[in-house]
Amino acid sequence: MTGITMAIVDDHPLFREGVSRSLSEIQDFVVVGEGASAAEAAELAARHRPDILLLDVSIPGGGIDAISDIAARSPQTKVLMLTASEEVEALVAALRRKAMGYVVKGSGSRELAEAIRTVMGGARFVSPTMRAAINAIDKRASLTRREVEVIDLAAEGLSNKHIGRRLNLKEKTIKHHMTEILSKLGANNRTEAAIRWREGADRG
Repeated sequence: MTGITMAIVDDHPLFREGVSRSLSEIQDFVVVGEGASAAEAAELAARHRPDILLLDVSIPGGGIDAISDIAARSPQTKVLMLTASEEVEALVAALRRKAMGYVVKGSGSRELAEAIRTVMGGARFVSPTMRAAINAIDKRASLTRREVEVIDLAAEGLSNKHIGRRLNLKEKTIKHHMTEILSKLGANNRTEAAIRWREGADRG
């Protein structure tokens, strides 16, 4: 079969049928199956081995939990989450399970088509409304263990001198770590960095 093959799994029939209809109208997009649960997602993967499987987070059986089963049944199938959930935890969990993309419902057909083509090309796609969150997570993950210790204490209101005493490091060493932290977090000063760090901890 020529074109990009895909299956759609969502437990809202009207939404699922609407997406299927919209995608089928795009040249070289071929919808090969539809389902409404995690079990049906795994079955569709095994039966059709689609290039892309569009998957809702909140389907019966759990969309995120279904990702591993889909990969086991059809390793070449790329999972693209299509969901109403804008929770950062859902986004992170899906990407950790190796979903290749995360598209928020309400996005236009053009964005969905772009997501499908991006994922087919081997790159990750995240809806613009969620990119700030994933960028912040990536920045937090780039900090070293020592930098995490420093920003944790800075977020508590400690000065460089007191952070140095707490960690048994020289003040100039703390200043160096703070410079690296500001760069990695994209902050202009230590107060902004501390606020961003604390907001990220509260969100996570």
